[in-house]
Amino acid sequence: MSSAPRPGPGRGWLLRLVIAFAFAQGAVSMARPAVSYRALALGADETAVGVIAGVYALLPLFAAVPLGRRTDHGRCAPLLPIGVVLISGGCALSGVVSSLPAVAAWSGVMGLGHLCFVIGAQSIVARQSAPAEQDRNFGHFTIGASLGQLVGPIAAGALISGGSGALGRTSAFALLVSAAVCAVALTSLWRIEHRCTPGAAPAAGKSTAKARTGARTKANAKPKAPVTAILGARGVPAGIFISMAVLSATDILTAYLPVIGEHRGIAPATVGLLLSLRAAASIACRLAMPVMLRLLGRTALLVTSCLLAGLICAGMVPPVPVPVLAVMLAALGFCLGVGQPLSMATVVRAAPADARSTALALRLTGNRLGQAAAPAAAGLIAGTAGAAAPFALLGALLLAAAGLGLRGGGAGGTSVRPEPAPVLPAPDPVQPAPDPVRERGALRADAP
Repeated sequence: MSSAPRPGPGRGWLLRLVIAFAFAQGAVSMARPAVSYRALALGADETAVGVIAGVYALLPLFAAVPLGRRTDHGRCAPLLPIGVVLISGGCALSGVVSSLPAVAAWSGVMGLGHLCFVIGAQSIVARQSAPAEQDRNFGHFTIGASLGQLVGPIAAGALISGGSGALGRTSAFALLVSAAVCAVALTSLWRIEHRCTPGAAPAAGKSTAKARTGARTKANAKPKAPVTAILGARGVPAGIFISMAVLSATDILTAYLPVIGEHRGIAPATVGLLLSLRAAASIACRLAMPVMLRLLGRTALLVTSCLLAGLICAGMVPPVPVPVLAVMLAALGFCLGVGQPLSMATVVRAAPADARSTALALRLTGNRLGQAAAPAAAGLIAGTAGAAAPFALLGALLLAAAGLGLRGGGAGGTSVRPEPAPVLPAPDPVQPAPDPVRERGALRADAP
């Protein structure tokens, strides 16, 4: 008697993943401005701050696709604790060292850990979400990031003080605290990934497993979807560029608002509150996303949000009062909250089922490319045109993303399929063994 199939997993795994992501992202969001303040205390200028912010994305730029390929054909959960350890180590050591190259190097380790965590977490959401649930689950997953971005800058601003030459000491302490905060994420990383994924039949005994070994070997031998084919799928390039533009805006805002605060006399605690206000607006956006999708549709929502975000970034270049800046950052956070979850769902829907992690890794590669290039370019611009000039670059980048979104940024229903595997000839049918009793009966019937 066969047992009844087990019901699919509930959503407890998603809640635990959101909690873990909130702590990990909170540590990173706390450490990024702390690294900028630490670099300023060590004598860095605007250009050096941009270079250090770019190194954060340098190691992940080369590691994303190999990690995605590995995750496509293995488990995702092991990447999560690895990411937590690397983030914690990078945060702590960034606060201990006392030279700018060392701060940049350990900032890169922190970025590599963040990449490991995000690839593993996004792949789990993609595997364990039904197609109709992907927009909602990715939206809820990114709430964890927004929660971390909400609390992290407030904590950093509360701990960092530039008075009486204490900036170096307090920024180092904030980095050590961020390492401890990230370690708390390990407490939620239990039973995140379910072994029994959709489409995998339960084991039916050793004999059945042996009988299916050949079929499994053939299934595992099918070719992987080439990277060029994944990148050529409708909606994937636009989704990657939109994600890169949105993340670059968030990253430069996190790295350069402390610099603007130093130039305009805004206290670190106020800077932290402003960054957290942006994150709170992103949380509100992601909670309201199902309603906005029903009202506007995927493409219109992406294009409108990028267009408004670009205009707001351009409006932040001239000096504005702190209350006006707070309103602008809240509106900017609401607009930037759209790009990440929708670009995740777009890439997952366009990619083949056995290459979703690679597609998400390509998206993260675009993100890290933007995180490496945009801060470096922003540092050069800031060194020549002023600390607020990078926001003009962000405005242009987001306006370009809005234009590209009109050409297919909301698509994502066309899947890329790998080249078909060669069809093996069917084995010859096995003839039944002769039955002596039937043969004797046949001989008697033929006898005269």
